[in-house]
Amino acid sequence: MMAQEQERGPDQGADLLSLYQEIILDHGKSPRNAGAVEHHTCKSDGKNPMCGDKVCVTAAVDDSGAITDIRFDGKGCAISIASASMMTEAVKGLTAEDAAKVFAGVRTLCTEEVEPDQVRAELGPELGGRIDRLVALSGVRQFPVRVKCATLPWHTLMACLEGRDSATSERSSAAQKSA
Repeated sequence: MMAQEQERGPDQGADLLSLYQEIILDHGKSPRNAGAVEHHTCKSDGKNPMCGDKVCVTAAVDDSGAITDIRFDGKGCAISIASASMMTEAVKGLTAEDAAKVFAGVRTLCTEEVEPDQVRAELGPELGGRIDRLVALSGVRQFPVRVKCATLPWHTLMACLEGRDSATSERSSAAQKSA
């Protein structure tokens, strides 16, 4: 639990954790933007060999570089599906560069003891608000093996936007490019 949440007291921290769990469950049971973009400009398939999560991200990127439509299809745990659903909402309308910045913020939330306000500040006023609901994914930090579940859709999105047809939770982006 984050230090600030602990300072709020056990009841408020528990309430916040409960809210995060509700957001994950809601997106896991009723994912947004599920399916495929019919006229996509990029597509990538991602897999997590450790647990079997699979996700396919399709996106339409316009001439200005903005993601005009994004969808995903996949099978996996609630965290993976919820993360994919939340990701599609968070990055629609962004450029690949800005989507990568939001992903960096999500990765920080999932792997480091950091306050969401710090991540929002680092992202700046235009992108900081995009992280609000994604903070719910920070709970995976307590279960390191689940970080791969939460970040797989994001790695797949980055592969899609970079023109790579696949991504995995087991190899870095640089390793995938050279493979």
